Amino acid sequence: MAGEDVLHVELVAADRTLWSGDASEVSVRTTEGDLGVLAGHAPLLAILQPGVVRIDAGGERVFAVVEDGFLSVADDRISILSEVAHLAGEIDEAHAKAELERARSEGDEELIRRAEAKLRGVELA
Repeated sequence: MAGEDVLHVELVAADRTLWSGDASEVSVRTTEGDLGVLAGHAPLLAILQPGVVRIDAGGERVFAVVEDGFLSVADDRISILSEVAHLAGEIDEAHAKAELERARSEGDEELIRRAEAKLRGVELA
């Protein structure tokens, strides 16, 4: 990514760093809606919603699914912090579908949103 405007990204869960590196764009879902971040973005602190994070990194796209957490943007550095997060390729589709059915049968809207986010991540992986 030499010569381009670069973002330095850290995607961190409570138990590990999922992804760290340089990117040209990051997309996340926040409580205020979907957000795309490019180099030069104004400083920002936002609350994450369960959803898919997309990181465009030198021709590669990285997808991850996050639950509740925070996004921090300052000086072309992005920190995405979520207590629970998975790279999309790590998600077991059958387990996520079962989780969604269970959440629907219980009528638990929060668990439904989390399971739907996992399934979106699987589709993108």
